[in-house]
Amino acid sequence: MSESSRDAVLARIRQGLAAGPALLPPRPDFTVPVHPPLANADLVVAFAESFQRVGGEFYYCESLPHLAAQLAGFQKRQQVGVPFVWEPEMQALLYKAGVAFRADETEFIEKADLGLTSCEALVARTGSVLVSAATASGRRLSIYPDQHLVLARPSQVVAEIGDALRLMQARYGAQMPSMVSLTSGPSRTADIEKTLVLGAHGPRRIALFLLEEEE
Repeated sequence: MSESSRDAVLARIRQGLAAGPALLPPRPDFTVPVHPPLANADLVVAFAESFQRVGGEFYYCESLPHLAAQLAGFQKRQQVGVPFVWEPEMQALLYKAGVAFRADETEFIEKADLGLTSCEALVARTGSVLVSAATASGRRLSIYPDQHLVLARPSQVVAEIGDALRLMQARYGAQMPSMVSLTSGPSRTADIEKTLVLGAHGPRRIALFLLEEEE
């Protein structure tokens, strides 16, 4: 470095030191919510929008006959058979609605096109479905079938993931289920050459049927 270059560098250093230390960034306000308010104040509508945005199929069902019609339409469009349903309460509901289902595990490995389960909660912010191994569906019915169907109620919709986890803590306490999973749209990966593939590690389609509360 020449003498003139050295003098110029030292001059800039002296000028910087004379200006004093750099200002500290403003202290974060930890009381401010991390996320902005939901786009829609109606949690059910907000969830439906988020769920469809991540690739889910949303069906609103105002009654049991409407649920039966929506399920029949889905099966016809996708050209699939009847779903496997292992939860007794859901079996009773579908029987009342006149919906056919597979209640046992006969030929499950060979013919698991559809699995129909309940869920723990629905998250409006992310469009996620919170499932657990606490029900008779266990771990397999929401993961193994090619298409995962979920039957839920409007009262299960919460705003944030934290709300869903607090609900789980209140429901199960120290006896948390052995598996809790947040499902946000169909299973997908782009690990190989950045090519998006659906169904690589789970169902390639997820559809949610939101049944209105019983009066």
